[in-house]
Amino acid sequence: MDDYKIGPLDTLSVTVFQEPDLSQAAVQVDASGNVLLPLIGQVKAEDKTSTQLAGEIGSKLGAKYLTDPQVSVIVTQSVSQHVTVNGSVTEPGVYAIQGRTTLLDALAMAKGTSRVAALDQVAVFRMVDGKRIGGVFNVDKINRGLAPDPELKGDDTIVVGLSNVKAAWRDILTAAPLLTAFSYAAVR
Repeated sequence: MDDYKIGPLDTLSVTVFQEPDLSQAAVQVDASGNVLLPLIGQVKAEDKTSTQLAGEIGSKLGAKYLTDPQVSVIVTQSVSQHVTVNGSVTEPGVYAIQGRTTLLDALAMAKGTSRVAALDQVAVFRMVDGKRIGGVFNVDKINRGLAPDPELKGDDTIVVGLSNVKAAWRDILTAAPLLTAFSYAAVR
């Protein structure tokens, strides 16, 4: 979670070692991405990691008020991160994620894959340096412990493929009672 980027409405715990008056157990990042802290006022938190924000708070406190302050920032509640799950799942949608979330976790949030899902064709897309990249994963192998379960990041998009063979069988089985009725009527 070292690379988790703080976002608007996340809740943080800010601890300044041996300075309880400067520490805050629950400070919410405002909609503009800022936090309001004692002595130093507003600090931009959005798009920073906990480590980066702790360093900036420590620098500001050290510049005027404390000698070598030790600052710790922990994201206690994340509401700004989400993943989108599309394709052959039971309930496609946008799901909030907190902490470490894997591909299997996201599929479980979407109530699992459908009966016609292509478990070897699950794509994960994300933006990296302004470019959209993706990877294809085999969920069947992940479920059997033969492949690692990839960790997701906020704003990832998961697309579960459709198995043409499974879909064709579904259509045949759905039509089977109807075919039986036609063949029964033809015999009479």
